[in-house]
Amino acid sequence: MKKPSLIIGKKHIIFACLTLILGIAVYMNYAFSVTEDSIVQDAAAVESKSVSYGEAEYVSMGASDEIDYFSQARLSRMTSRDEAVETLSAILGGGDLSGEEEAVYTEKAMNLTQLSESENKIESLVMAQGFEDCVVYLDGETANIVVRSEGLSAGDAAKIKDILLSEVTISSENIRIFEVK
Repeated sequence: MKKPSLIIGKKHIIFACLTLILGIAVYMNYAFSVTEDSIVQDAAAVESKSVSYGEAEYVSMGASDEIDYFSQARLSRMTSRDEAVETLSAILGGGDLSGEEEAVYTEKAMNLTQLSESENKIESLVMAQGFEDCVVYLDGETANIVVRSEGLSAGDAAKIKDILLSEVTISSENIRIFEVK
């Protein structure tokens, strides 16, 4: 009868390291997805409310929450867009697509890039109009704009709408402007 060997080889060490890395990746994915899910649910709740153009919705937050909200919202948006572009790149790089499918996925990637550029430009232009901070969410059919302001007037909302419509084509009923004090 042969005795079992207790010597740990290179293969065992490599396997253990890969298992550890996989475990860390799964944990990090879980930790970030919980945060993103709550943000997505909050955004869905905001989008589900019916707001007429020119009306402002007031959101109550503490001073530290305001700074965290805008930076967290931008980070979350950037992360989700990066993941979408990465997924589309992986699909395109697979080589198993027909010419028509490849064109569709390429168009989706270009649309995501254009939306991201439009969001950044709109945010910059809105802040140039005197608003302290701004986050824009575009999906091609709807636009949600969150601005930090001390009293959003109908004129201010019209300026924001004009800036938005100069960059994208969205119907007026699909534009929502939210104010954070």
